[in-house]
Formats: sequence, C-alpha cells, structure tokens
Amino acid sequence: LYKLSFINSVCKSNNRLKFIVSFLLALITFAIIGKIISPVNSVICIIYFTMYWLICDVAFWLIKKIFKKTYNENIKGIMAVCASIFSLGIGWYLAHNVWQTDYNLVTQKNIQDLKIIMFADSHIGTTFSGDGFAKHMETINNQNPDIVIIAGDFVDDSTNREDMIKSCKALGNIKSKYGIYFVLGNHDRGYYKSDYRGFSLDELIAELKKNNVIVLRDEAVLLDNLFYIIGRQDASSYRRNSKQRKSMSELIANLDDSKYMIVIDHQPTDTINQANSKVDLVLSGHTHGGQLFPFNKVGEWIGANDITYGLKNTNKTNFIVTSGISDWEIKFKTGTKSEYVVINVGNK
Repeated sequence: LYKLSFINSVCKSNNRLKFIVSFLLALITFAIIGKIISPVNSVICIIYFTMYWLICDVAFWLIKKIFKKTYNENIKGIMAVCASIFSLGIGWYLAHNVWQTDYNLVTQKNIQDLKIIMFADSHIGTTFSGDGFAKHMETINNQNPDIVIIAGDFVDDSTNREDMIKSCKALGNIKSKYGIYFVLGNHDRGYYKSDYRGFSLDELIAELKKNNVIVLRDEAVLLDNLFYIIGRQDASSYRRNSKQRKSMSELIANLDDSKYMIVIDHQPTDTINQANSKVDLVLSGHTHGGQLFPFNKVGEWIGANDITYGLKNTNKTNFIVTSGISDWEIKFKTGTKSEYVVINVGNK
C-alpha cells in the first residue's frame, strides 16, 4: 500500500511515515470488516486481497519484461481490490443461495424407484437462521422425497437454542414415505461447553426425535424389506473421546447383502473400507466442496479427506459428497456453491 500515490502525497515521501500510515490503513480496513462480518471472514478477505495483489505483481512484472512497459502502482492496487471484491462478491452469493444438484443411479438389486434428498453442513446461524432453514425445508418438502437424509453438522457452536428448536420443527413438517434419517457430524457435538450455545448434544438429539427425525449412531435400519439405511458415528467425535466406532465390516456383518445398502457417514475418510464392504451408496458432507478456490483439494492433498466433492464410483460402490447447504463460520464459497442433493435410484 505504501507505494500508492495518495500515500506518498500524504506522507511527503517520508518512508517510515508511509509504512505506518499504510499499516494502520490496512489494519483499520480489516478491523471494520471483522466487526461487520467476523474476524475469520476478515482473514479470508486479507488472504484474497494478498493473493490478487501478488498475481497483479507477477503479471505486471511479466509485461515489463516482455513488452518493456511500466505502469503506475495505483493500477495494480485498483485491479487487486476490484478482483478481490468481485471474487468475494460471487463467493458470498454462492454461499448464501442454495441450488439443487441431481444424481441418477441404477442398481441390479431389487429396489423400487427411490427418491432420496440429502443435505449436510447446515451449521445453523452462519448463512441463515432457523427461519431461513425452514424456508429451505419447504423447498425440499415440495420435491416429494421418499426419504430425507441429513449427513451431519446440522448445528454448530454458534447456533443458538431458539434457532436449533425452530430448525428441528421445520424438519418435523417434511412429509416423506420413509422419514428423515440423521447422523452426527463433528460440529453437532460442539467444541465448547453446552452453555456456550445454550443446549447440549442430548437436548439436540431429544429435539430431533421429538420431530420424528431418526438418529442413527452405528446402527442399521431395514426399510420396506428392500433397502438398508446404515448410519455411522462421526470419526472425529470418537477420536476426541479416545473411542473406536464400529468398522464397516462390523456394521454390515448381519445384514442381507442382496438388499440395497445406503451408508451415511459425515466425513469421507473411510472410502477404501466402504468400497471393500461392497455397500451400494455412501453419502457424506464435511468438506464443503473445497469451499475456497484455489484451495479446494487441500483436504485430499494432506490426507484429511478421500473425496472433496461430487460422485465417485469405486468397486461398485457409489460415493456422493455434498458441498453442504451452508458452511461453518466462513460466509464465502469461491470454489463451489451451497446445495441440497436429489438422488434418484432405480433398477438397471
């Protein structure tokens, strides 16, 4: 910033004063953003502003080397600011609006046409309140689903009790043939004491059950004698308590493998074992679809996730990972969009 002409004119070419003024200008700007949105989102803005300014620096350096042309520092600054605002503006829109994503799957197993609606990572309170969540559930209900699946991170530490109760009631208004099935995500349990958000995990589960949501914790349910819903405990919640969740082989040991098997597992981190167990469909969230460009695949690169987003088939097992209907704390999605997923399963 200290290279910009208006800083020079204010500071009369005093290098130390230019540095101090530039530093304070940056600090005040991002403090205001942090106050309006949140400190975490202010950091995201800093990252994008820095990234685009570096890109502009490299681009103008190449222009100077190749075409022997030089440009005023103000142009670089204006371009970096405009690119950041444009990118983050699109990211805000993609995070705060929800799209429908469709998948059509076929199986040789005996199953009637099945319409599944799945969503994950609502993190109530980030991009919508309990009332906003209720409107999204109205949209889902209008789809006439056969079954609704929630793949974890329904709430967050920032979710208040009122919004949690409103959201559970909204789920209770959904009409579906087989009901609503839910598994815990790493944020549902909460990372702080229950008085921080005003409700405990047990109270959350009680409210879900009161609204006819079926909570599965390393359990399997056979529906209509046609297909199984297998709900897994979240991997991270068990790691925090130094416990082991059931393995896939344990979960399906007494199940009839001639029937269609649907696994709900919040984190896509056990895909090898799930594919080897030859279950038919695994539904996950957690990754937020990579969330921020160009860091989308970082989770896969460091081994935190096996799949970042979309449909993948391994050993006859279909894996679908959703980008989530919202996201944790960060109010931008520059590498994906918010969504719920409609999955149509039919006979081959």
